[in-house]
Amino acid sequence: MEETTTDEIFSNPMHPYTKALLSAIPVPNPRIRREKIKLQGEIPSPLNPPTGCVFQTRCPFVMEKCRTVEPELVEHSPAHKTACHLLQVGEF
Repeated sequence: MEETTTDEIFSNPMHPYTKALLSAIPVPNPRIRREKIKLQGEIPSPLNPPTGCVFQTRCPFVMEKCRTVEPELVEHSPAHKTACHLLQVGEF
């Protein structure tokens, strides 16, 4: 879904799945709150994944294109790539 360096993934996550994963990391300071992204929907079967984007069953930004066309891995900046239709059209 997203490929980049460790520093970049924490400072500039782009894909909705990456953002959801990072929001689940506990913050060691109880005075600091992080917005948690709770994903809805069904976890896709690894044996029978859906057509199109494999994250489309849980993505809060799913578009019709996501249900039918697998997104290509696109470079947004040097060493930062994502596979997301939403990011390719610049709507996120």
